[in-house]
Amino acid sequence: MNELFSVKEKVVIITGGYGILGRSVTKYLASQGAQMIILGRRPEKGNALVDELKKEGYMAYFMQADATDEVSLKKCREDIVNKFGRIDVLINAAGGNKPGAVIQPSQYTFDLNLDDLKDVVDLNLYGTVIPTMIFGEEMAKVKKGVILNFSSMASFRPMTRVVGYSAAKAAINSFTEFMAGELAIKFGEGLRVNAIAPGFFLTEQNKNLMTNPDGSWSDRAQAVMAHTPFHRLGKAEEINGTIQYLISDASSFVTGTVVAVDGGFNAFAI
Repeated sequence: MNELFSVKEKVVIITGGYGILGRSVTKYLASQGAQMIILGRRPEKGNALVDELKKEGYMAYFMQADATDEVSLKKCREDIVNKFGRIDVLINAAGGNKPGAVIQPSQYTFDLNLDDLKDVVDLNLYGTVIPTMIFGEEMAKVKKGVILNFSSMASFRPMTRVVGYSAAKAAINSFTEFMAGELAIKFGEGLRVNAIAPGFFLTEQNKNLMTNPDGSWSDRAQAVMAHTPFHRLGKAEEINGTIQYLISDASSFVTGTVVAVDGGFNAFAI
């Protein structure tokens, strides 16, 4: 059997693992034999997902932590190393948005709520930087591990309305590239850092932007689909194969890259 893409028995930490995309990733990797450790702020959601996975015979655990809080993450690191002896993969999937950090059609840029804007940047940027520093340090001790960040289409080109989210995700691309070089040069080729940039999927973060109150597609969603060669939004499970590739030995010479999974959106102009 070809084990090139295998993730069996890998110890995989995922932040944001019970969100719409994170949940799909968590369930898929668990089904492939990975030992999934879900980090999040909401035990009711995390434990519910763990119970669901264990009933199906998969290995999953939940630990309560805030992706922007060093203290809770360091405690998780200690518990994980004590239990499993290692950390193979970190997937930084935590993210989100706030209404005050989104420019509504009747607003101007100057109407943004700066506190909400800061919260969005903190969650989407530092919610990746801080876990990377804490769990990446453990990987560096053994000179082996994979870090996978969640970027966005909004990182490649300016998107109207979502200014805070776009700025944070653009920074994720730069951070991914920086850390890939930094870790490889100082700790060797066993440490890799990449990012995935999902196209447009219907998630909790963009639901209010992509749908009308009656559930129909908004003008924004229709514009997105018109600029996507596949002429549709993505399905959550369509990112899973790319993630498996990026955290497996199949991508052993791949680091510092941002992979688009977008139905052609980023490659299409007119």
